[in-house]
Amino acid sequence: MKQQEQNKQISERPGNIPGDQEVSQQDDAPRPAAGAFLEVLATFTRLGLTSFGGPIAHLGYFREEIVVRRKWLDEQNYADLLALCQFLPGPSSSQMGIALGMTRAGVWGGLAAWLGFTLPSAIALTIFAYVTRGLHGITQAGWLHGLLVVAVAVVAQAVWGMAKTLCPDRSRATIAILAAIVILLWPVAIGQIVILAVGGLLGWRFLRTTESTKPAALPLKVSRRLAMFCWGLFVVLLVGLPVLRLVIHVQGLALFDTFFRVGSLVFGGGHVVLPLLQREVVPADWVNNDQFLAGYGAAQAVPGPLFTFSAYLGAVSSPAPNGWLGALIALVAMFLPSFFFVIGILPFWNHLRSIEAFQSALRGINAAVVGILLAALYQPIWTSAIHAPVDFALGLLAFGLLVIWKVPPWVVVVLSALLGAGVSLL
Repeated sequence: MKQQEQNKQISERPGNIPGDQEVSQQDDAPRPAAGAFLEVLATFTRLGLTSFGGPIAHLGYFREEIVVRRKWLDEQNYADLLALCQFLPGPSSSQMGIALGMTRAGVWGGLAAWLGFTLPSAIALTIFAYVTRGLHGITQAGWLHGLLVVAVAVVAQAVWGMAKTLCPDRSRATIAILAAIVILLWPVAIGQIVILAVGGLLGWRFLRTTESTKPAALPLKVSRRLAMFCWGLFVVLLVGLPVLRLVIHVQGLALFDTFFRVGSLVFGGGHVVLPLLQREVVPADWVNNDQFLAGYGAAQAVPGPLFTFSAYLGAVSSPAPNGWLGALIALVAMFLPSFFFVIGILPFWNHLRSIEAFQSALRGINAAVVGILLAALYQPIWTSAIHAPVDFALGLLAFGLLVIWKVPPWVVVVLSALLGAGVSLL
């Protein structure tokens, strides 16, 4: 009886289609509530403090908190939102958090979710930047080398997991291998974009399926006017910032432009952003390679999104602005495209994801992402960390702890740093 009354209330909500039982069943989550900003902020701050393990683990934490515990969404709508965020460039778990916040409290809820999920790790990595800048001989520290080695294990785990999911057949595995070969032989920033575009074309042409399923509509309402404004502002910044940078030689502008561009163009999550960032900040002498990889290793030890690595780079970079101001500039620039993408695509996503040709292209793009990640495992991760048999042994131990024994990544990172320090004393 109670369930019938709930269904009746749902069917009478404004905006539902009379007689459309499928839509009413999918629209059983609470509507955004006035004043829910603090509720969303508190929920995602807790997630930001406890969500260890990378983007896949983050999505599991989100599901447990939002679907199972708080029931803001049902399983089907959560899966549909996840499909959207996997398609978009940028950090998928952060974009998922933004979208989930928007289902609860509109655009402001998306901002609250991002703040709560992002700031804990961003603050921790900024503090780490201050600490490492004050240390002497950091590039020779044994604990630092342990962080570099564990990065090999973490990226290898990501390659392993993503390959099983995104390259389950010969066609997609072939796309991944070819993508890895091309990015290794053609290590330029535009190369990754070209590889993803070709992967999409190959998927559109060769990865069609005979299944024809129409996904349920997502219960998200964003005006098309706001969506188009976000797309317009995104294009203006993406094109205008590099032009402005040529005219105005200010380091703060260069920092914002670099991280905004990387956040706009990277597919595949935090691990794939590594080669793009490395090519931007190391050759420009903003950060040396040891500092870069030390921060990347430290980013594995903190909860929350790996893209907060940008805060560390902004804080440790040279020349000024750096410190807290540099961290803030890099962090905002890195995540700002994610807001544009999530808000800009929601009004059109229900239609796009029902098109089989679009789904096929997405399969090819995902396979190419695996290839890019495989190339990143070798260069710069492997070549910067594995120099001797003892390094390989430590990397194997870390990989086994992560993949076989399912030890939390932050525990493996701390253990590897301690072992690295111990080995250096022998």
